[in-house]
This record gives sequence, C-alpha cells and structure tokens, in this order.
Amino acid sequence: MVRKLASPILTSLVLAYALAVGVAVAQQVEDLPPVVAPPADREAPPDGFRQYATEPADPNTPAAAPDAQSTPGSTVPSEATPSDPALPPIPPARGPSIGDAIDPLLAPRPGTTPVPFAPNAPGIEDLNAFASVEIEWRVENPFRFFADAKDTDVHRATYLALSPEQRESAPVLASEHALSRRYEAGWAESVVRKTCWAGPRNRHVCPDKGDYVNPDRHRVVVSLKGVPEPSVECRWFSNALGGGDGGESVNTVPCSEPVVLTAPYPTGLSVRVEVGGITVASTEVKVRDIFVVGIGDSFGSGEGNPDVPVRFSPERTIEYGKGDGTADLSGYPARVGSWKQVGDDAFVEGNARWLDQACHRSLYSYQLRAALELAVEDPHRAVTYTGFACSGAEVTWGLFLRYKGNEWVPRPPDLSQISAVADAQCGKREARLQDMPEAYHINGTISELQGGLVLSKCPADESRKIDLLMMSVGGNDIGFARLVANAVLSDTSLVRSLGGWFGQVHGNQESEALLERLDARYKAMNRALHGILHIPWDESDRVILTAYPPFALLDDQGAMCPDGSAGMEVFNEFSITQKAALSSSWLADKLDQIMDKSAKLHGWTFVSGHRKTFVGRGLCAGHTSGRGSIADDLRLPRRHGGVWVPYNPAHYEPYAARQRWFRTPNDAFLTGNFHVAGSVMQKVLKLQSFSWFQVLLASTYSGAFHPTAEGHAAIADSVVERARAVLKRHGQQSAAAERVEP
Repeated sequence: MVRKLASPILTSLVLAYALAVGVAVAQQVEDLPPVVAPPADREAPPDGFRQYATEPADPNTPAAAPDAQSTPGSTVPSEATPSDPALPPIPPARGPSIGDAIDPLLAPRPGTTPVPFAPNAPGIEDLNAFASVEIEWRVENPFRFFADAKDTDVHRATYLALSPEQRESAPVLASEHALSRRYEAGWAESVVRKTCWAGPRNRHVCPDKGDYVNPDRHRVVVSLKGVPEPSVECRWFSNALGGGDGGESVNTVPCSEPVVLTAPYPTGLSVRVEVGGITVASTEVKVRDIFVVGIGDSFGSGEGNPDVPVRFSPERTIEYGKGDGTADLSGYPARVGSWKQVGDDAFVEGNARWLDQACHRSLYSYQLRAALELAVEDPHRAVTYTGFACSGAEVTWGLFLRYKGNEWVPRPPDLSQISAVADAQCGKREARLQDMPEAYHINGTISELQGGLVLSKCPADESRKIDLLMMSVGGNDIGFARLVANAVLSDTSLVRSLGGWFGQVHGNQESEALLERLDARYKAMNRALHGILHIPWDESDRVILTAYPPFALLDDQGAMCPDGSAGMEVFNEFSITQKAALSSSWLADKLDQIMDKSAKLHGWTFVSGHRKTFVGRGLCAGHTSGRGSIADDLRLPRRHGGVWVPYNPAHYEPYAARQRWFRTPNDAFLTGNFHVAGSVMQKVLKLQSFSWFQVLLASTYSGAFHPTAEGHAAIADSVVERARAVLKRHGQQSAAAERVEP
C-alpha cells in the first residue's frame, strides 16, 4: 500500500522553509545572542528552544549593521532574510511556531556539514503538486522462463496495447493476432534459444546457471505516477525488509525516469522517494512468484507449431516416387538450402526446430501461453514455469513411465514427466529415487504400473510448492489419434505398414472399450499429484485438466466436415467422411464427459469453455476456390509445367490468422515437414529415401489434426479465466492486476 505524505501543504511549507533557512541559520546557533524575553502576556518558548528572528524588533532599538559582530545581549534585526531572494520573507510570529520547534532538529549534528538546498529542487508551491504522486512498480521480467527480459516485454507491451474488451474476453488470442501481423514466421523464432530450458540436459537451466525454480531475488522497476515536474530530481531510498544485508541504497534520477531495484525474495523491499529532501511517497515491494507446471500429451506440448518452421524454395521441387504405381508424387514444395538428398546434413539443418525436439514441445503451447499471460497481466507477479508435456504421452507411458518422445534425438527425455516435475521441485538439489511397486496400479487394473515402478520424489520440506498444474492427458490412452486416422485414412492396410510411427487404426468399438480404463488411470494420477508432487489434498483445484477441442465441427447444430479430401490432398490416401468424423466426435464427447466426471471426483479444475469457441474452426474451415486469402486456402501448392498452383509455397505463412484452428495434413507438410534420414528408411523400413512414406511422415508427424497457434491461444484464454479464479481463491491474485490501464 502506498503511503502519501500527511498534511502535504502544511508540511511542505514547514520543511521547505526549514531547509532554506533553518539549515543555514543553524550553523551559527551557538554564536547567536540570547533571545529578548517576550512580553508578560505572551507564552515563552519551550525550554531548550531558541527563538530566531520571529518577533518584530523594538522600534527604539537601532538595527545592527549587517556586518556587525553579534555580542551578548544584542537582538537580531527583523529585516534579516534568507540569502535566497526567491524565498518569501520570514513572517512575524505570535509566539513559538512550529518552525521554532523544528529549527533545532534541522541543525547539523556535531562534526557534520549541512547539505545545501538542491539548486534544482522545487519551491514551496511546487512541492504541493508532489502531494498526489504515487509509487508504481512492476517485475522487470515477470516470465522468468524467457531469459531475456526484452522478450517478455514484447508480450507485456502487446497485452497493454489491447482494448479493455480484448483483455476481458480473449487476451491471449488477441495478442497472438497482433504478434502474427508483426512476425511473418512467428514470434517464437527469435526467442526459442534464449529460454531456461537446456535441451541436451532435459532440464530447466537458465543461461546464468542460477537456481531457476527457487529464485532469491527479482529485479523490479519503480516509478512515480502523477509527476508534475519531470525535470525535478528524485532520490529513491530502498531497504531490504526483514533486516536484509546491504543497508539502504540510494538512487538519484529525474523524477520522470524509472529506477531498477533488486528485491529480495520473498521478503521484499521498503521503498521511499524524496523530492528536495522531503518524502513524497513510500511503499513496500513484495513480488509474488508462482510456480506453474505443464504436463501431458501433444495437445499440451504444442504439437503442430514448431518454434522455427520450415521455409520453402520459391522454385525448387521434390519428387517422392510413384506411391502405389499410379499416384503422381512429383512437384512437391521443397525446402530452401543446398541439400542434395533428404536426410543429409544440409537438409537436417533446415528442419523445423522445437523448444524440445523429441517431444515437439513449443512456445506456442497453451500451457506456456497461459502461464505467460498470468505473468504479464499482473505487474506484481512473477511466474516460474516448467513444461514437460510430450507429444504421444499417455498416463502410463509418459507420465508414470519414461517415454522418449516421437522424434529421434541423441538425448531423449531420461525421466517420466512425474519424476521430471519432482526433480524440478528440488531445484539444484537432487530428487531421490523411490521404489513404488504397489501404490499406483490400482489393484492391478493398470498392468503397466505393476512391479518395479521407480519415481523421483523431492522431500516435502525441500520441495517448491506447485501453485498451478496444467494437464492435458487421456486422448492417447483411448487411442484417439488412431481413431482420427480411421476417420481420414481410406486404406487401413497402408496404415498398418507404418508400425510404430502411427500405430494401429481402430474404430469406436475399440476406443470405447479403452474409455473404461481411463477412470483408473486418472485415479492413479491423482494419487501421484498429492503423494509425490505434494499438492495438498485440500488444494486439489490447483490441478487444471483441459478438454480436447472438436476437430471437425462446423456449427453448434452438430454439422460435420463434408466428405472429401479438402486440406488433405498432400497424400492420396487421405479422405474424410462425415460418418467417420461424426463417429469420432461422438467418442470425443464421451471422453469429455469422463474427464469432467473424474475432475469433479478428484476436486480438479476442469476447463472446457474453449470447445465452443472451436465450433466452425475445424479441419475443413477455409476455401478451395481461390477466392480468399492464402492463409485460408486449403489446397497444397504443387508445381507442374514450371507453374505453382494455387500459390508459391514460399508465400505460406504458418502463423498467419486463419479460419481453421487445426492443422490439416497440407498445413503440417508446409509447417513441420518432418522426414527421416535415408539411412533409417533403408535400414529399418527397407524403403527408398524418396518414397511415399516420407510424404506420409511429412504430413502426419508434423502435427496434423492438432490445434494451430491460434487454437492454443484460444485454449489458453479458457485456462487463464479459470486459473485466475483458483489463484484468487488461494489469495494469490494481486489487486494490481485489476488496475492495469490500457
């Protein structure tokens, strides 16, 4: 709470007068003559105080010469004035004034030199204007995952530029739209290599090698609001609260300029500001740092949205052979660069890049975007974010058991997601391994967790408390990706040859049977969140489970994408049918109901509001007529006869605003363009490197059927709305967040 100066006009007059006159006069206090006794009808000054030039001189007493030496018994002439002619004359007194009492207090202590009045300090009238100023402060880098505060500033400034309506309804989506207009290839490209994630180590480590999870200080920016005279100098004084080391620090700058201070965490700082030696405002600076964790599957990782997307040549093409002998697989867009064949060093250099390559984890993930929004919208809050979601993860293989991700990398994840979170909670300390053979298989119903389950666990007294845990999991447990494949792949025998890349295709009957096991898996997950990650049982609402959005819904009446291959002609076996899409939608609704039921049972916060915002934003939203923008064109560019149709792939913008919020197979080819090295094709699959299989990988393993960056932003808005309520319920929502002005 900012404390303003009480009785500003009176105090300003007194202290300004005292500084201008009292200090100068106090230098000669000991040499001044005794004061003439006051008349009998006037109260004498208090004991111990002297009275200087406060009474009119006796008209019968001749005035002393200005340069005359004072002698005992002489009086000070009434014409005496301060040396500064800009100050008003000293008024006569009717007795001991407030100034009489203050003068001795302003006299210098023995052995000290008085500080002269600052030449650029405001006058008495000016100081009145400073009575209404307030101290404002904000965390310099509230989203600590971005190692460079300038990267966070981009998002903070974008948020502040939004209208009040945008902030209220969809701040993340509105920000994403604003950023996509400024960054043709997406905003993440310039940020992804300056974060507190060390991919080769699979750990959250900042460039400065400090303890990322357990900060002991935050840099804060303090400034004055309502400064009447910007050129006047302000002196900022700061002290660590709670008796910290270092003593008081002082910064002198023009009042219009902010000052950057270091606030110890969690104790904070005491801050005050002086103008002309007068304290005009003071406050306490206490940063609230919250710990936000993200876990789960591809919908949590940001699959489909690489931080550095692939770029295409305006002229070059690539041929993938003949498929089944009749399909023409020539004239496809080819990456820029000097590569000779798929998989060589130059080709790999042009791969799409991810925050975490193995897991296809992206800065566009709704989990990261929600945490980032919570950071930039509250000036007094910092967010420590750790993300572990991995494309392809299940409750078993992924959260409980080690899962290596869906892209081949030299150093894949070495911990399950639960163990990785526990390891992060310990900061720079080491989380201990514990054998837990019986706790989580739920009476044998989860066979994968029976016997030999070893997880990391940080001791409760050493563990950073989780304030919000965002979770997207369950879809892979019921084989939803395989169900989607069934809806869009007309030749199931072809898909069976994909083996471990895509898995077996199955329909509703198989998936519905798998739904029955989801309850037990969520129950095991709940035990781990409380027992291993130390989320208090009475604070279960800190766990935020997010629903999956519908991928083919055209309207709120249930209409689905029509039969056809719009958005999917990249591979001739892709073709959606309304019947299959409707069947998948039915199962998605069943999954949504189970997730909602489990969340209520375990006290989690369930977020599903975004499902409505995705209506009309599905896979087939767009055009194939050419009457519209390139972003909304569902067709894949192909080059035949030296001409690109319908547009040059070099003009494709993966993060432009578009009607569809799901990546089509065509979009995935143009955004992620995932391929495997020729050696893998030949040794493992016994296929030639330029084959139809590469087309299939480039259009599926690159994030097809997953939300776009806009889709993730829309999910993030839904999550943020509920997260605010959770934080407020637990006393972690700053009032400053509601006062930020556009």
